[in-house]
Amino acid sequence: MKPTMASEELLKPFYQRATEAEERLSRLEALLAGNKDAGNQELSQLISELQAKLEDANAETLSEREKAKKLAMENEKLKYRIAHLVQAVKVADQKLECMRGKHA
Repeated sequence: MKPTMASEELLKPFYQRATEAEERLSRLEALLAGNKDAGNQELSQLISELQAKLEDANAETLSEREKAKKLAMENEKLKYRIAHLVQAVKVADQKLECMRGKHA
């Protein structure tokens, strides 16, 4: 059963509006997809920037730990030297006191 010419003419405005609605829907879907892509791209860029900052901070932390370790080792060496110098001064003072006692 083929629609008649009169019924096709009656339905023509409905088909036209349906076609326009489909086109608007397609444009909106494309716009939404574009916004999602832009949003995703923005988030990806932000994540990349944060990861780079985190890597820099981690590298700096590692570097500072190495410096702290070296300084701690140097500090221990200096403490050792100071302890020996203090001991040497005490021995020298004792010898000096002994020498003064003999000459007095």
